[in-house]
Amino acid sequence: MKIAFILFEELTALDFIGFYDGITRLKTMGFKKDLCWDLCALNKEVSDDRGITFKIDKIEPNLAQYDLIFVPGGMGTRTLRNDFKFIEWLKTAKSVPYKVSVCTGSLLLGAAEFLNEKKATTHPKSYDLLSLYTSKVEKTRIINDQGVITGGGVATSVDLGLYLCEILAGKEVSTKIQNQMDYPYYQSKMLDSIL
Repeated sequence: MKIAFILFEELTALDFIGFYDGITRLKTMGFKKDLCWDLCALNKEVSDDRGITFKIDKIEPNLAQYDLIFVPGGMGTRTLRNDFKFIEWLKTAKSVPYKVSVCTGSLLLGAAEFLNEKKATTHPKSYDLLSLYTSKVEKTRIINDQGVITGGGVATSVDLGLYLCEILAGKEVSTKIQNQMDYPYYQSKMLDSIL
């Protein structure tokens, strides 16, 4: 199982780290020893919207080689959704089984045409922008529409990471990771908000 974390200038760090922390525990806690991941971007370093700088493992790789891509949100999405080079690169993930975003990362999935005829969600203040890419905007926390999985605002990233742990390794494993994180808020499959 190979994950590409798609990073860019002016991302929101918690969008990325909230998801990253949970899902990478599948490996660090010994549940999926074959799990590996790359930090991917168009440049060798990117900074979040407050100055944290991330060093990138893979510069503009073909995303088709991954099993899951994850796209965080942040103010940088407003520009990138109209950036031809970035969107064409993101489109190389067309065949990837799991396309995951949180917050306004869904705008980038939409710009790459991954949300056509799909239900999706985003940060509550960006529902109008998301409606440019799909007529099926859902005002809920997490939506899974045939492997295109979108999460709501920033802190949803933690729940989203645990949800993917549950998909990839089962409820028991997800619960063990949740307990290790001392995070009491995630509920299995998010009840009725997951399709």
